[in-house]
Amino acid sequence: MAKPQRVFLIADFKDEFPQASRIERRHWVKGFLRQGLDVQRFSYRNIMEQLSPLRSRRVAARWGKARADEALATQMRHYHPDIVMILNMKLFDPATMRRIREAAPGAVVIGREEDAYPEANPERTAIARCTDLVLASSAGRYLEYYKRQGVPRCAFIPCPCDPDIHHPYPRDGRYQIDIFFAGKAGHGAGAADPDRETILARLSKMPNARIYGAFGVPRVEGIDCFIAMSNAKIALSINAVNDVSLYHSDRFFSSVSCGSFVLAKRVPDTELLFEDGKHLRYFDTPDQFFELAEYYLAHEDERQRIAAAGMARAQREFNCTVMAGHVLDILQKGTYDVPWARML
Repeated sequence: MAKPQRVFLIADFKDEFPQASRIERRHWVKGFLRQGLDVQRFSYRNIMEQLSPLRSRRVAARWGKARADEALATQMRHYHPDIVMILNMKLFDPATMRRIREAAPGAVVIGREEDAYPEANPERTAIARCTDLVLASSAGRYLEYYKRQGVPRCAFIPCPCDPDIHHPYPRDGRYQIDIFFAGKAGHGAGAADPDRETILARLSKMPNARIYGAFGVPRVEGIDCFIAMSNAKIALSINAVNDVSLYHSDRFFSSVSCGSFVLAKRVPDTELLFEDGKHLRYFDTPDQFFELAEYYLAHEDERQRIAAAGMARAQREFNCTVMAGHVLDILQKGTYDVPWARML
């Protein structure tokens, strides 16, 4: 395609919540703007609730959806987007996708998939089938799943970081701990990795560790999340699923780019992203995690050297402007040129 000029981003931007400043969807807005495109964003859930007769989400899903679809189509008809990117494949259905196609018949429609277990989400699968390209934050069997569903093109694009907010912060007494983790203790869907619950249960009993969002500890939101990451001596990264090629959550990239020393559960092909012992350290078992944590808490110079190298690579290679550039390369050239590239 010719160089695109306008991109229409559809997502739940969480505009009324404190996490709005830290979610991945915000990074894509900035990335495309810095690539020289104009960006129009449409916060689908917010619009649906605003146009519903009642603010109840259940009522909005039934009575506000048709109005939200009409508002979406009207905006798109007058905006003439070259790219439509759906950053959260929820709340939609194929009828919404038909409205998008009718309103922007010349646009390339992209779906973004960040979650695990795609086969367990038939609603997202139905939306993906209506796109021209799915960008997944994993490769391997999850990417292959979408290809089998008939999506014309599927590509791995990791979660982008934003060096404007992902960077080291001044020391803050509220967050000066040894080991940081933010997220749920467990996941009910699918065959979740039992190592996650094992590690977190043990960490929850350690006075020098803090698990935000579980075991009675409140979540940490907005920029405070990144302040907490950068103040901790070690940041733990472990997914619900750790046997999928190149699959890491946004927590992984945020922690590394904030200058944290990251101990991450190894996933297949992960050294294409960051090298073990150079940019961070990987572990394979809970015992190995605690052994590495004990070692690096006692070796500050080595820990800081690795953390600095990881941060430099993350901010250089995985920032939102670079990631948006890879998406544009896929659209214009049919491929993108990085060692970790995966396309089907």
